[in-house]
Amino acid sequence: MTTASPSVEQIRAAIESGDTALGIELGSTRIKASLILTDGTPIAAGAHDWENEFVDKRWTYSLESVERGMQDAYASLVTDIESQYGVRPATFGALGVSAMMHGYLAFNADNELLVPFRTWRNTSTGPAAAELSELLNYNIPLRWSVAHWYQAILEEEAHVPEIAFLTTLAGYVHYKLTGNKVLGVGDASGMFPVDPATRNYDVSLLELVDQRVATRRQSPALADLLPTVLVAGQDAGRLTEAGAAWLDPTGTLTPGIITAPPEGDAGTGMVATNAVAPRTGNVSAGTSIFSMVVLEQPLASRHHELDLVTTPVGDLVAMVHCNNGASELNAWAGVFGEYAKALGFDISPDQVFEAFFRAALAGEADGGGLLGYNYLSGEPITGLEEGRPLFVRTPDSTLNLPNFARTQINGAFATLALGMKVLAGEGVAIENMFAHGGMFRTAGVAQRLLAAAINAPVSVGHTAGEGGAWGIAVLSAFTKARAAGLEADLFEYLTSTIFASAEINTVTPAATDVAGFATYLEQYTAGLDIERAAVTALNTTISQA
Repeated sequence: MTTASPSVEQIRAAIESGDTALGIELGSTRIKASLILTDGTPIAAGAHDWENEFVDKRWTYSLESVERGMQDAYASLVTDIESQYGVRPATFGALGVSAMMHGYLAFNADNELLVPFRTWRNTSTGPAAAELSELLNYNIPLRWSVAHWYQAILEEEAHVPEIAFLTTLAGYVHYKLTGNKVLGVGDASGMFPVDPATRNYDVSLLELVDQRVATRRQSPALADLLPTVLVAGQDAGRLTEAGAAWLDPTGTLTPGIITAPPEGDAGTGMVATNAVAPRTGNVSAGTSIFSMVVLEQPLASRHHELDLVTTPVGDLVAMVHCNNGASELNAWAGVFGEYAKALGFDISPDQVFEAFFRAALAGEADGGGLLGYNYLSGEPITGLEEGRPLFVRTPDSTLNLPNFARTQINGAFATLALGMKVLAGEGVAIENMFAHGGMFRTAGVAQRLLAAAINAPVSVGHTAGEGGAWGIAVLSAFTKARAAGLEADLFEYLTSTIFASAEINTVTPAATDVAGFATYLEQYTAGLDIERAAVTALNTTISQA
């Protein structure tokens, strides 16, 4: 991004001429739209808040809520554009969508959803994931699409014979916009393992799965059920008339806009932090929290804590994915905001977070004997199929606001730190970790504590709070540039065009913070027995009721 801010008149002219790129990302709690200029400068944003539902013991979002959310986020963006620049956009230079990765959306030949969307939060695929991991000698996480599909086969679910197409949430939304059943390679690598040599599904592993499935039932080849894989920069189709009406029911938006391959939130996070080259990595903190480290070579061993996915161009990445991220932290901040209002103070959520995070810096490095578990759902890395959010402390602990705040932030990073220790054991070198997401909007707090948790330098850029919507907007701009003849690859494009003058702040871990977090993590690991007991106790109570 350039350092000089464009004028209102310049931005208005770019909007009217379509010299922009729009990205929309469907996160776990918010659908966010980001409009950028071709150099990556954010010029407008829109959002829609939503929540997953727990229906029949599965986490899900209805397709109706997807449609309403997309339309509301887009309408919010248009309102922001009109209020700032006095113009209503009818087109954009490029468009892209991304979403929370993995999960299970199964459709029949008439493109009808067969069972409610099963999101990444569901941990009911243990038998399938274990069998496939052993069969393929490749870690298949619980949330991957192939695990959901094979679990449905193992349980002989009635919908399985009707399946004609499987995709992710980003793939579904892209289909609604363009009619194309395609997927970016990064998101596709969370459906089924990708061969980095071909930038496509691993053919030899597909054959093994087909052979195993054939012992149970007749089924189409798995490859025939999966979306076509595209890499960043490839043309993923044009916005159709039906797609334009689906996104913008007012009829203002016109069809024909070039689209980027739909990607997962992991891939857009890598783009948003310019972490797509080997020895670079990033941490994305939201409802879930995960790190991505681009590998120079394959890992020596298979680890259940490490997923192997890819960058948006198909390079191999080691991913530490934690189901639980900032939700519990957000809930506690909400409680403090309510308390402040009860005392007569009219403060914004941003002010609450600012005060809460700043207090954490004054807390004891090890949390002062406090422990916080942010497990609203199961957590595969620590072997928990279900979660129970807990706050516990020893009788001699020091309970005050600084320690409590520090504990909640440390708790959000603890499971990630456990996975990163496994990656360090593989000898993977990390020169720097870039961080993004709402947790990093309060400068210098979560960044400093994350550096201590992973014992590595952590960088935060000007766009740290922009997140994946900005990342997919950048990928959309890249697609348009490649269609216009750009020869640079994604890394060159990001380095020379998007981040050439970016403001980057890097924090090196302090020895006292590292030692304090190590003590906290040791106590946290020992205290996992409390979490397991809470799960067992509540399940026993429910079964006896």
